[in-house]
Amino acid sequence: MKIAPDKWRHFYVGIAMGAVLQMGAGWLLPGALLATIAAFVASFVISYGFELYSLYTGHGHYEFMDAVASMIGAVCGMAPIFLYQNGYI
Repeated sequence: MKIAPDKWRHFYVGIAMGAVLQMGAGWLLPGALLATIAAFVASFVISYGFELYSLYTGHGHYEFMDAVASMIGAVCGMAPIFLYQNGYI
């Protein structure tokens, strides 16, 4: 199965977004679980919110799988930051 180039862009942006949100949430919120949940929810709201914005305004192209690719990237970006914050690496 070949993955479309725009899905890769969403994936890479998701990695950066997840890492930044995990760092910020880890700095602002007490507890690793709370910070991780907050970063995940924020990633979802940003990813799917952007797609909804594209749908309702007509700016861009709405595609649910773009949000899925962003979320997969966000989880991949959050994971190493989570491990670092908790002393595993």
